[in-house]
Amino acid sequence: MSSAHNAHNEACAFLDRHPDITSIDLLISDLNGVIRGKRIPIDNLSKVFEKGIYLPASVFALDINGNTVEETGLGLSSGDGDRLCHAIPGTLHAVPWLNNKHYGQLLMTMEEMDGTPFFADPRQILRRILGQFSALGLTPVVALELEFYLVDRQRCEGNLIQPPHSPCSGERATQSQLYSVLELDEYAEFIDDLQSAAQAQGLPLDTILKECAPGQFEANLIHTDDALSACDYSVLLKRLIKGVALQHGFEATFMAKPYGQEAGSGTHVHVSLLDENGKNIFAENGDDPLESKALQHAVGGLLELMPDSMALLAPNLNSFRRFQEGLYVPMAPTWGYDNRSVAVRVPAGSKDARRVEHRVAGADVNPYLLLATVLASIHYGLTQQRQPAAPIIGNAYDQVPPQLTNSWTQALHLLDTSHVLGELLGTDFIHVFTANRHAERAEAMREVSTMEYDWYLRHV
Repeated sequence: MSSAHNAHNEACAFLDRHPDITSIDLLISDLNGVIRGKRIPIDNLSKVFEKGIYLPASVFALDINGNTVEETGLGLSSGDGDRLCHAIPGTLHAVPWLNNKHYGQLLMTMEEMDGTPFFADPRQILRRILGQFSALGLTPVVALELEFYLVDRQRCEGNLIQPPHSPCSGERATQSQLYSVLELDEYAEFIDDLQSAAQAQGLPLDTILKECAPGQFEANLIHTDDALSACDYSVLLKRLIKGVALQHGFEATFMAKPYGQEAGSGTHVHVSLLDENGKNIFAENGDDPLESKALQHAVGGLLELMPDSMALLAPNLNSFRRFQEGLYVPMAPTWGYDNRSVAVRVPAGSKDARRVEHRVAGADVNPYLLLATVLASIHYGLTQQRQPAAPIIGNAYDQVPPQLTNSWTQALHLLDTSHVLGELLGTDFIHVFTANRHAERAEAMREVSTMEYDWYLRHV
């Protein structure tokens, strides 16, 4: 059956299930992971599946404020031309959190006019990396964990954010309460609606737990051997969490560090690799994970390329505020078995489920770029047989000094000059990404904060 026929069937089946829907949001994730796109009447849905839509290439030149960064070369200097965007099969679903608004949504990906992948679309970069694994006869199995904060829509003094009032007790959260079931009970209606909306949208939401700061939670997606879908799910889950939170009178934020004195929010990635017979190559030598050559080489690649990857894993100004000691954030390229103080953890469990957990990226990361970076580093480690240092036993913070940069400028320089990542991810993409980030940093440096007035206005 042709892909065009399948697409037509998907559109028709959706319309049959949702006769009340009047509009469809066509969504594409930009460099920041911000969703951009168009809203179309339902009558145009079949045409979108058949022919796609046009969006300017400069959608991947936008900074966090939605302004085109001309230094990327995707703006007016190139004529700000269009590219063709095609629907991603399986992502057409209703939007259940918009009360009295009959909307659906459909995720898109960008191509050149001749049908080849558009080099600056992060999803297409991930697709290319996955092709390199296919050439090795390997299939990544991945799962993503997303941390986020709920905050009160009412700002406190100084226009600062604050934790929300409990829907049950009415009290404002002030304690960490990691893994608290009582906190889950307090927000049960919100969590129930999250799970119901995820089920309605076909998102494999696994567990929701209370994280280690007031108003902080974590949502885990079930592992899958379709890495592209795993990131599609992450992008759509973020939108869903934000939408359901608003429905309940909160705001949800995926800022990496919304509160200076509390834990930041991260995105953790779990990866294992299956060979052509469906066997996990990280379990090749039995019960001892440290005896697996494939696992050692994968970790070696991750650790070696981690410093050069920081601009991708921590993409904005706020990202680097997360890297503070004592708050379960990796500060150096370290690894270990069942150890949460390291950057790359090998979780405990059966050998068939053996995997690596990459713990560096913030919640503000673009999921496609995160997974592309992680998988490209693993591929590099496997093919170049990179060997890591000895695994850390005990508290890594006490044994290894901070080595990963917390400077946005230095992180961009390391990425700019990384020949390995340039080859793996594409030098043309690296140029677009770093030009975009340099421009946003320059704009941020023009802003004088309240703290600077408090510290310096009268005293220097």
